[in-house]
Amino acid sequence: MELLKPSPANSSPITPLGFLERSATVYGDSTSIIYNNKTYTWNQTNSRCLQLASSLKSITGVQRGDVISVLAPNFPAMYELHFAVPMSGAILDNINTRLDARTISVILCHSESKLVFVDILSHSVILEAFSLFPSEIKPPMLILITDDDEKDENISSSVDLDLTYEGLLKKGDPDFKWVRPESEWDPMVLNYTSGTTSAPKGVVHSHRGLFIMTVDSLIDWSVPKQPVFLWTLAMFHANGWCYPWGMAAVGGTNICLRKFDAKSVYSLIRQHNVTHMCGAPVVLNMLANEPGKEPLPNPVQILTAGAPPPAPVLFRTESLGFVVSHGYGLTETAGLVVSCAWKSKWNKLPATERARLKARQGVRTTGMAAIDVLDPESGLRVKQDGLSLGEIVLRGGSILLGYFKDPIGTSKSLREDGWFYTGDVGVMHPDGYLEIKDRSKDVIVSGGENLSSVEVESILYSHPAVNEAAVVARPDEFWGETPCAFVSLKPGSDRPSQKEIMEFCRAKMPHYMVPKTVVFEESLPKTATGKIQKYVLRDKAKAMGSARVASRI
Repeated sequence: MELLKPSPANSSPITPLGFLERSATVYGDSTSIIYNNKTYTWNQTNSRCLQLASSLKSITGVQRGDVISVLAPNFPAMYELHFAVPMSGAILDNINTRLDARTISVILCHSESKLVFVDILSHSVILEAFSLFPSEIKPPMLILITDDDEKDENISSSVDLDLTYEGLLKKGDPDFKWVRPESEWDPMVLNYTSGTTSAPKGVVHSHRGLFIMTVDSLIDWSVPKQPVFLWTLAMFHANGWCYPWGMAAVGGTNICLRKFDAKSVYSLIRQHNVTHMCGAPVVLNMLANEPGKEPLPNPVQILTAGAPPPAPVLFRTESLGFVVSHGYGLTETAGLVVSCAWKSKWNKLPATERARLKARQGVRTTGMAAIDVLDPESGLRVKQDGLSLGEIVLRGGSILLGYFKDPIGTSKSLREDGWFYTGDVGVMHPDGYLEIKDRSKDVIVSGGENLSSVEVESILYSHPAVNEAAVVARPDEFWGETPCAFVSLKPGSDRPSQKEIMEFCRAKMPHYMVPKTVVFEESLPKTATGKIQKYVLRDKAKAMGSARVASRI
């Protein structure tokens, strides 16, 4: 046995890019992408990606390891760029379309981006971002992605075709031999975190990690061959949890859309017989609260993550015919690495109990090596009692390579004990299922008690008038901190008073957990993927001053 060694035949670097070539062979004439009135086949998508990769090499002069940025919504070009950019040997950097020019400028400078693909409707914000560059830094080349269904009157119709996406693509070779990674550890994507925290960090993932995450995601969600996938999850968010590559692996149909509301989602589900979709809990809430909605004609699998979904929201969504799967992951894991694996015996439980169980994050997926909850001070495993809080730690092949240009941040997260420290606080239940209780910075310490904002939010969501809820800490002279609830109400509902909301909570939870302040908002601030931006609400709560001082004014 000791004479048997790796050889070129059995050690080819793994990468999810090869899924596209296979899909063109197996599903060549099948539909790959639908966007409004446009339809592509897998043969066409494969050829277009190869052409674009070819042009990036031969015309723009992109070299292996260069960073190429993209600022675009979920339309065909965005899907194609997930293959074309790394096929040229470059590293893909997707940018959140809801960021302001200053933040985009910081990201482009930090990533040293050589080229930017920009959607026509984001053209002005990119130019503003360029104007904020330091004088000694030259802005990257700009390639405009036009859209027949969207026009920008500020952009001249005489734009040089060489500077447009389609113009560049048409100059490429459809038989281009794409640039394979020299090592499966080579970087493939650079994703900047910009969700519920205010300071973005550059997360780098390898070809190997993304291959593992893609295959793991398909297995864990039991995705069949040729599903119909509706893109309600932003592809710029952790590369759409690796499902751009996953849909190629199974020959799925990608239903693309720029933006959506509940009415358009229900319409597309019926029009295209959608089978699968992903989204943050806010998407579930939006679908469940659509006026005049009717139960779905056929079940639709919906995968949710990004924030712990309240059990009442899960219950309402499933009553409409959605089959909700729930998981947990971070930008740093490239997708969902913990999922609430369902047990058939739970089907016999009452609906409310099923929803409560499904609200837990669950167990490690098959592709992950290990997960645990550790005491942050001792580093020891907490009791599996569903009560003892600790930091969630992970170990597995899809964990990030590290943070770009941030060795200190990398060493703090990827520690010598072999764990990736997530910064999330959770508990482990006696049955081995994990449940998130909070981000470490969102835990409220009131009178020495650790208070989970997620638990309070879950109760608030059960109020018939509450549409959205978020709970943060407000300074208090006596208790140190007290819970402050920000809520938006359902349209047409009877508006409850602050006192009524507090009394509703008091009947369902310990008194120390009851919000001492309730603030009504028209809507809560969110990222493009639906995460509520708690740092914005924390700033608001702090600006209110101490609850005790305020009560005497």
